[in-house]
Amino acid sequence: MKIGYARVSTHEENLNFQIAALEAAGCEEIFTDKVSGIKAERPGLTEALNFMREGDKFIIWRLDRLARSLKELITLVERLKEHSILFESLSEKIDTASSSGGLIFHIFGAMAEFERNLIRERTQAGLKAARARGRLGGRPHTPEKKIKTAIDLYHNNPDLPIAEICKLSGVSRATLYRYLKTEKN
Repeated sequence: MKIGYARVSTHEENLNFQIAALEAAGCEEIFTDKVSGIKAERPGLTEALNFMREGDKFIIWRLDRLARSLKELITLVERLKEHSILFESLSEKIDTASSSGGLIFHIFGAMAEFERNLIRERTQAGLKAARARGRLGGRPHTPEKKIKTAIDLYHNNPDLPIAEICKLSGVSRATLYRYLKTEKN
């Protein structure tokens, strides 16, 4: 049986592309997660690993959807191998059903980790350069005057919808609710 696994890092991302690729590869069961790969707890992956039996094939869309480090990737694939479960990554065209697929798996795993490290290093360098230029990053703070206007509108106009209060004051709904919550505490 072919078992698929798809993961996206945030709830804003969409699993549809990965699921379509796994279905096209013949996966009969597909497990999913919407969680950062950094998090150790991935319920969909755990469920998939527990579901598979000897002779099954575990298929993913891309290596970085399964693991965030080469060590974790190798550990997972070795665990599959111990249970006589084959492994396939569609994007990298790695299939451990062959000995060359096993070799390619290790090479691409190292390359994927290298690419993630390069991205992380570039991001850190960019943030450091921005800080050196006086840029702190993050979201801009809402001016106190706007917040006071929004809170006054909220308290003095009980029939005025929140959306209208936010539009009139220029304060987001989340910001207004956050300040109202701190006001109650």
